[in-house]
Amino acid sequence: GGNNAGHTVVVDGKEYDFHLFPSGIINPKAISFIGNGVVIHLPGLFEEAEKNEKKGLKDWEKRLIISDRAHIVFDFHQAVDGLQEVQRQAQEGKNIGTTKKGIGPTYSSKAARTGLRICDLLSDFDEFSSRFKNLAQQYKSMFPTLEIDVEGQLKKLKGYAEKIRPMVRDGIYFMYEALHGSPKKILVEGANAALLDIDFGTYPFVTSSNCTVGGVCTGLGVPPQHVGDVYGVVKAKMGIGAFPTEQINEIGDLLQSRGHEWGVTTGRKRRCGWLDLVILKYAHMINGFTALALTKLDILDVLDEIKIGVAYKLGGKRIPYFPANQEILQKVEVEYETMPGWKTDTTGARKWEDLPPKAQNYIRCVENHVGVPVKWVGVGKSRESMIQLF
Repeated sequence: GGNNAGHTVVVDGKEYDFHLFPSGIINPKAISFIGNGVVIHLPGLFEEAEKNEKKGLKDWEKRLIISDRAHIVFDFHQAVDGLQEVQRQAQEGKNIGTTKKGIGPTYSSKAARTGLRICDLLSDFDEFSSRFKNLAQQYKSMFPTLEIDVEGQLKKLKGYAEKIRPMVRDGIYFMYEALHGSPKKILVEGANAALLDIDFGTYPFVTSSNCTVGGVCTGLGVPPQHVGDVYGVVKAKMGIGAFPTEQINEIGDLLQSRGHEWGVTTGRKRRCGWLDLVILKYAHMINGFTALALTKLDILDVLDEIKIGVAYKLGGKRIPYFPANQEILQKVEVEYETMPGWKTDTTGARKWEDLPPKAQNYIRCVENHVGVPVKWVGVGKSRESMIQLF
């Protein structure tokens, strides 16, 4: 993805908002690397740097490496993203709910082989300029209302080129050396989630990249045998599209307000609902999770009863798969298992034993249905609020 996804990261009481930066950028001992599968909006990168510097992020440019094979998001990609959404709304009466960050159009350019990469920007600038002009021209012919300040854009891009030059490396060599040199811990962070994957998500309400585990190989150039543990993170859902366990009622409102469920990138209200194990199992089929992180358990603290979606029915019959087609997905009926709530504040829990038995039962129920152990349980924002079970 690109700066369409947002992560709020809380460390030592400080809250950071990341979009393009890897979350590890806070750690002074870690090297952060933006891989070739990411699309990079350079103004966005520096804006993000500035905002987080104000919050105390230091020396990030010494710890950040950028792949020279990553594609560049131009301002006109962002403008086109907005225009396409307006068109969809007019023609179909509904849009996709993109973040208007130019992600889709950039991946379209990449697939159409008209895109430009970081390596092009840092190589012959005249060659880059003529290709940039051609691409701008293509978009202008498709969208007559689009205005592009070609010279102004190129001038800015030249400035960004010099700022990022020291950070740019050949990502393939970099990853190869990281994997084969002195032993290191390598953590790969993927943005978005299984249901936003271009192949496996709730198409067409998806992002334009592979945000499932395959993205580790294609987005970084890492061979599959190097992929070790795969951790699934279970959290709230947002955006447009079918959402079978969604609660458009006081329960949904409660989950939304207690969970402060707002999009970090868009400021949109995140849509909330009961945990859907059909989706979780589906994500597991694709990703092969070795463990799960179950976040925001504390949000459920006040509920009298808690439901878990365990199966989908169509025409009264259980179906053993997650429907590919949006219209069919809209029609499924969810079969729930209802459990008693624990009605206890869990935010102070720091180990398994501190959790009320009913909360423990809820977690065990998830594990049993999905067949994957829960390794972490989140009961608050801070790092200390993550209970590690094994």
